[in-house]
Amino acid sequence: MTRLTRSVTTAALAVTSALVLAACGGDKGAPADSAAAPAAEPAAAPAAAAPAAAAAPSTEQLVAIGKEKYGQICATCHQQNGQGLEGNFPPLAGSTWLLGNAEVPISIVLNGLQGEIEVNGKKYNGIMSPWNSLSDEEIAGVLTYVRQEWGNAAPPVLPADVNAVRTRLGERGMWTAEELKKTYPGAGT
Repeated sequence: MTRLTRSVTTAALAVTSALVLAACGGDKGAPADSAAAPAAEPAAAPAAAAPAAAAAPSTEQLVAIGKEKYGQICATCHQQNGQGLEGNFPPLAGSTWLLGNAEVPISIVLNGLQGEIEVNGKKYNGIMSPWNSLSDEEIAGVLTYVRQEWGNAAPPVLPADVNAVRTRLGERGMWTAEELKKTYPGAGT
């Protein structure tokens, strides 16, 4: 390999890595104290809840909304097939973190996740940025979609569920798996 070829290859790898990390939230350093974690860019402006007078969307509408948003945001890390990226971004297919108590994935999407987590018997150690800039309906849509895709069969998540968790949690730093287990007994099992 010539020096020029190595330089071009190295530059291409650096650009590709930066794009993947930025899309998955990995360009933000993991804070030592999750309570002091800064908000990620996507979380800069929380979206207002849907007006109370609006009718709740049907499961089919939520799945359609969720499938679109998942493709735009989540698939970069968790992949189109829901299998994630080995060691960094866990699979959503068959994940007990996703399929159990709906408040667990709602909390993760709203506030992000950092540090080691075990999913389907394998350990992952990446960072998921908070996505609380998405509306309650968009988060409900994404979670309904992934809870019913790739062989998953969990109940839908409603925008009111997301709003209730958003209101209860308020502003906080990223979660760790251990914090989720303490807050939601049975999470991840």
